[in-house]
Amino acid sequence: AFFKLPSDSFKYLRWYDIEEHDVRGNQLQCPRVREGPSEEELFFRGEEHTLKKRKQVTDTEKWQKKLQENWENCAELNLSFQDLGDLYQVENFKRILQRLIRVEKLWLVDNSLTDLSAIRLPRCRELNVNKNHFTSFKELPKIPRIQHLSLAENNIMTLSGISDFRHTPLESLVLKRNPCEFQERYRQLVFSSLPNLKMLDGIPKLPEDCSPPDIRFFFRMCTIL
Repeated sequence: AFFKLPSDSFKYLRWYDIEEHDVRGNQLQCPRVREGPSEEELFFRGEEHTLKKRKQVTDTEKWQKKLQENWENCAELNLSFQDLGDLYQVENFKRILQRLIRVEKLWLVDNSLTDLSAIRLPRCRELNVNKNHFTSFKELPKIPRIQHLSLAENNIMTLSGISDFRHTPLESLVLKRNPCEFQERYRQLVFSSLPNLKMLDGIPKLPEDCSPPDIRFFFRMCTIL
């Protein structure tokens, strides 16, 4: 037989919608930030028992919830697997990202993200956006202090825009399972664009990675007299 856990009725609630606690956002590493399914969808799922009566929220209560979120003081945060199913979910998600002014380590894995170029993360040193839908480096957030960036399993076609990270302290970069990985002289091109990079796709910088791309090209040329 299937028995529901006592917490089953709260599974679609964000943590600050649960009464009688004072947990703040910066005290959580993996908070639920997306909205739950609509009332209609819950009805068709046969989960209408999870519905909570929605009371009118006053401006004071809205302000208290904003303070309780406390994103401004988060240093490490995991917002992966949020299942951002519609436009509202994405807009609310970006609203939270805009408040992460002190975050240093951030995980946004598997969120179907396509463009965060309007977001600035001034203190972020480690960013993991694996398994999203980015197609270009230009679609990433502004991360001037980035040291470790993971972009595995996106859809980045070319290395265009990668030189924007030349003036950052970027030390390691992961581009595994992106189309650009199959570009000719891939490693040489990345390291020539990012002279301070120490590791690419989990492999340290090798002597052959430092050879200028044009020299390798020269030896493949054929002169016809």
